[in-house]
Amino acid sequence: MTVMLGVPQVRVRPGEPQSAQQIAQFGVRPASSSVPGLLDSYGRVATDLRISLTDKCNLRCTYCMPAEGLPFLPTPKLMQRDEIVRLARLATERLGVRQVRFTGGEPLLRGDLVDIIRDVSALDARPEVSLTTNAIGLAGRATALADAGLDRVNVSLDSICAETFATITRRPFLTKVLAGIDALGAAGIHHTKINAVLIPGINDTEGPELLEWALAGGHQLRFIEQMPLDADHIWDRDVMITAEEMRRRLSERYDLTPDEAPRDGAPAELYQVRLRGAAADSPSLGTVGIIASVTEAFCEDCRRTRLTAEGGVRSCLFSHTEIDLLGPMRAGADDDTVADLWRAAMWAKPSGHGMNQAGFQQPDRPMSAIGG
Repeated sequence: MTVMLGVPQVRVRPGEPQSAQQIAQFGVRPASSSVPGLLDSYGRVATDLRISLTDKCNLRCTYCMPAEGLPFLPTPKLMQRDEIVRLARLATERLGVRQVRFTGGEPLLRGDLVDIIRDVSALDARPEVSLTTNAIGLAGRATALADAGLDRVNVSLDSICAETFATITRRPFLTKVLAGIDALGAAGIHHTKINAVLIPGINDTEGPELLEWALAGGHQLRFIEQMPLDADHIWDRDVMITAEEMRRRLSERYDLTPDEAPRDGAPAELYQVRLRGAAADSPSLGTVGIIASVTEAFCEDCRRTRLTAEGGVRSCLFSHTEIDLLGPMRAGADDDTVADLWRAAMWAKPSGHGMNQAGFQQPDRPMSAIGG
C-alpha cells in the first residue's frame, strides 16, 4: 500500500509490523525525541489515546460482530497490566497525551480493569481517564472504578426498547445496561455519554425517544453514523442513516441549535436541544451530539492515537497497517526506542480515512478487534 504524505511516499506491507528503522528506510522522516508529541506530517498532534484492553465482547451487535462471534486473541498475546501502564506513562510523560480512554471489545471483561485504572490515574502526568463500555456488569463495579480514579464513561446503547435492543445486540441484557448506567451516578460519575447507532429498519425511528430518555437522565446522547467496521462487511453507504437524516428526524420533536462552545478536536458536533416551537430564549434541555464520521468527516482535526489489545499503534481507525510496540517492549526495548516507534507511527498518519474516495477498502479487522 502507498500512502501519500506530502513527503516522500511510504511503502508498508499490510499486516506486517513496521519498526522505526524500516519506516525511515521507506522515506518517512525518522522518529526523533526532538519532535514534540505525536506529530504527523499534516501538523496534527495526537493528545487523545484510546487503549483497547481486549477484543472479547459479551454482545454480538449486528454492525460489529457476526452472530457466532469471532476467534479471540489468547491471553498471552494481550498487553498485560504493567505493559499497559508503561505505555500510558510514556504517552502522558513524553508524548503529550492528556486523555486516556479504555475500550475493547468490552473492557469490563478484564478482571484487572480496576487496577489498571488506578495505576494510570496515579501517573505523575495524570490524564483524564475514561471508559467506553456496554455497561453489562458495570452495576457491580461502578463504585470501585470511581474510587480507582475513573473520570468519565461512554456507554454504547442503541435502544431503550428491550425488543429492539435484543435484535441489535442478539442478547436480552437491556436491564443490565440500564442498571449499570444508574450505578454510575450513585458512584459519583456524572455526565455520562451515551453512544447510539441508528440502523435502517431496526431503530431508525427511535432517535427522539432515546434523546428524551437521555435528557431526562442528564446524559449526553451522541448519534454515530454507522461506519464500515463490521465483521460481516455488509455496511452499505447507500442505506446508512446519515447525520443530515438524524437531524431531520430529531427536528420532528426538537429544535436543534449549534452549540457555541469550540469543538476543540472532539468527534461530536454538539447541538442545544429545545422542544419544537419553544422560544429561542427558553432554557436548553441539554445537548445532543452527532458524530458524522462518514458524510461530514473531521479528519483534518483528528487528535487520536490508538493501541490495539496486542499493543499495535493505529494512527487512524481505518488503517490497514499497525506498528508493533508490544513486541519490542517484550524484547527489551527501552523507553526512548518505544517512544520513537510511536512517533514514527503517527508521523505516517494519512490525511484522512478515505471513505469518500474511489477505491476505499474497509479494514480487515472489525471494531471489536481494533478498539474505538
